[in-house]
Amino acid sequence: MDHQMWEQFLRRWSEEWLAANPDMREQVADGWPGLPPASAEQIAALERRLGRALPPSYRSFLQVTNGWRHTIPFVDELRGADDVGRLRDLDPFMAELYDDIDVFTEEAAVLRRSVLISLEADAGIIVLDPEDVNARGEWAVHELFSWSGEATERHESFYEWMYDSFASFHHLDRPRCETQREWDLKIEEARLASLSGQVDGPLEVLEQAERFGRERATVLLFQLRTMLGDGDPGRLIDHPLADTVNKVQTWELDESLLAAEILPVLFARHARTDHHLTESALAGLQKRGVEAVKRLIADHRSRMSAPGFQISYGNAEFDAAVRAIDFTEPDAWTRLRDALALWRPASNDHVAPVCLMADPRIAPLITPDRGREILSMPRG
Repeated sequence: MDHQMWEQFLRRWSEEWLAANPDMREQVADGWPGLPPASAEQIAALERRLGRALPPSYRSFLQVTNGWRHTIPFVDELRGADDVGRLRDLDPFMAELYDDIDVFTEEAAVLRRSVLISLEADAGIIVLDPEDVNARGEWAVHELFSWSGEATERHESFYEWMYDSFASFHHLDRPRCETQREWDLKIEEARLASLSGQVDGPLEVLEQAERFGRERATVLLFQLRTMLGDGDPGRLIDHPLADTVNKVQTWELDESLLAAEILPVLFARHARTDHHLTESALAGLQKRGVEAVKRLIADHRSRMSAPGFQISYGNAEFDAAVRAIDFTEPDAWTRLRDALALWRPASNDHVAPVCLMADPRIAPLITPDRGREILSMPRG
């Protein structure tokens, strides 16, 4: 990350942050939350205090702005070169925070040797670890917020921490801006690539877009992870369907997809959940879902209680082919795989026949490897 790249990145961040926070314009001179660049003498003096050269991405950042304000979630200001130093010297309490906690011995060692780069943060600190250096000479960054209830969170480099913070800003504030338009274009390209039979590339794009708060990416990612048997994707789908105060919606609720494909999976997982140990995604949505989601949940529960209720597997040709399979027979998987040639997406938010995973006869047949095989087929 050189000087020019930092300049471009920070300028975009500034513009998009101001688009989301127009009331802050008067507090940010010339639309720049940064400060004048650190001089070569200031950087050299910092390196002498630390006894080593700064990591490349942090050094070039200081050459663009000697500190940074306002835009990072939960971090109001980063220190300038003159104010950076060892955590043990600047904040001895935080440096010793984990010293007497046996389960945090590794984190305690990080804090004792770390370099403090944050000035104002929400009950937290941001530090560089000069003893955790990668092949590019970058020092790991750790963030620690007391309210999180978690230990320090590690990032590979200062730039990667800043990029993660940029993504977090977008996930929280969701400005209508160039970055979001770029992600929406990538999401559509990933959807088409997925339908063509690509798996890992679309997954990577959608995971990144989800970090930026693009809810359509979350809905598509839910379907791919469900087919791959990847953990509990129901936890993922909560955010675009929940009624969160002040959240800017970035996806128009696809009620038909939710009713036909997503809710059957959530109901099936709910039935398998030990409710004494955890809350299912469905139970969470019954409490936190937007009104349309709560209505669709009630409608689905009512249909399930009706005599003769059956899940619809999708478009008529595919549905008929699946119903013709005897799932007690040894050739059931082969026949199901052949039937997938008839499957068609029901909408532009639909990339996989996830409702199959709601059927207790079919779901055991679709192992993670077979789920990947399904996603590797050109579909629709």
